[in-house]
Amino acid sequence: MAMTGERLPYLCDRLQAFGGASVFAEMSALAVRTGAINLGQGFPDTDGPAAVAEAAVEAVRGAFNQYPPGIGYPVLRQAVAEHQRRFWGLEFDPDTEVLVTAGATEAITAAILALAGPGDEVVTFEPYFDIYPADISMAGAERRLVQLRPPAYTFDPDELAAAFGPRTRMLLLNSPHNPTGKVFSPDELDVIARLCVEHDVIAVTDEVYEHLVFDDNAHVPLATRPGMADRTVTISSGGKTLSFTGWKIGWVCARPELVRAVQAAKQLLTYVSGGPFQPAVAVGLRLGDDFFDGLAADLQARRDLLCDGLSAAGFEPVVPQGTYYITADIRRFGASDGLEFCRSLPERCGVVAVPVQVLCDDKAMGAPFVRFAACKRPEVLEQAVERLAVLASR
Repeated sequence: MAMTGERLPYLCDRLQAFGGASVFAEMSALAVRTGAINLGQGFPDTDGPAAVAEAAVEAVRGAFNQYPPGIGYPVLRQAVAEHQRRFWGLEFDPDTEVLVTAGATEAITAAILALAGPGDEVVTFEPYFDIYPADISMAGAERRLVQLRPPAYTFDPDELAAAFGPRTRMLLLNSPHNPTGKVFSPDELDVIARLCVEHDVIAVTDEVYEHLVFDDNAHVPLATRPGMADRTVTISSGGKTLSFTGWKIGWVCARPELVRAVQAAKQLLTYVSGGPFQPAVAVGLRLGDDFFDGLAADLQARRDLLCDGLSAAGFEPVVPQGTYYITADIRRFGASDGLEFCRSLPERCGVVAVPVQVLCDDKAMGAPFVRFAACKRPEVLEQAVERLAVLASR
């Protein structure tokens, strides 16, 4: 997690940078203390489809309350394989190429622990999802960061190529991307794929926002690009798509030898989890196209509501191509330190955001930006926009 720098006794040096108080926890505590609207943490404030919730209730009353198989219940593995074929044209054997995990978080952690180790390098992008550097450190590997430069959050292909070397073991990609809302284009993915093939590198992809893509953008899995089907570990979950984030049901899709490697690490973390929720998530993955189309359209409307409000308040929001998140430039306010700005925002207008700099090694790059989450009810976002408007009058 993104930490504030507190050093903890007894914690090993490898994890000291990640062991202090989380900025997300700090901002959530600020929201509680001040009565502010929390647009910092990325989880919805409503539950997902009733049919999926009812399926979980039925599973609790049925035969799904003991340990699931180590690889996950067949009903969910089959649904995941069907989902990958239906939406992305990817073929996976549900018996050997799908692994159920305790959310995407465990899947990512297990994949990094299994596939990278001391002396290895992991290439990834910054800003980054906060667990990535911690996972890489736990594995004893080193991260090589390539910047996604605002406002378009593009990367320099030459800079990416320079990050690959003889010790590169893994490319870690998040698309659609948290916190920037970037959706990597097919051309960008082809650049990444060529480098992975050229350097014989394994790719681990975090695709939890795969169905939350807006406008004319489209999610394209890296595994669909030339040469990548056999070297990509594709990860997703039901939390973001189905709005049941607390169930923590994720999955890994990859060739059998990669799945076995990830499972070797995963079984030492949780072994298994979420028995009754697995068949329920299977129901969710089989919902009709109207659900998936409506999901993106609904969140796009919330994105637009919040972006318009941020602009009116004096921010310069970067309109995201996908995900829950909107990053916004604070320099119009004469501010340049996002952490300081976010700490003052609840008292100034009653809204909580998260500083992007805590999601970067290059603090200067992230410092002028803060992140807001648009995955709240429209009436909550409308109230937040009204509060933010106070900033425009000061």
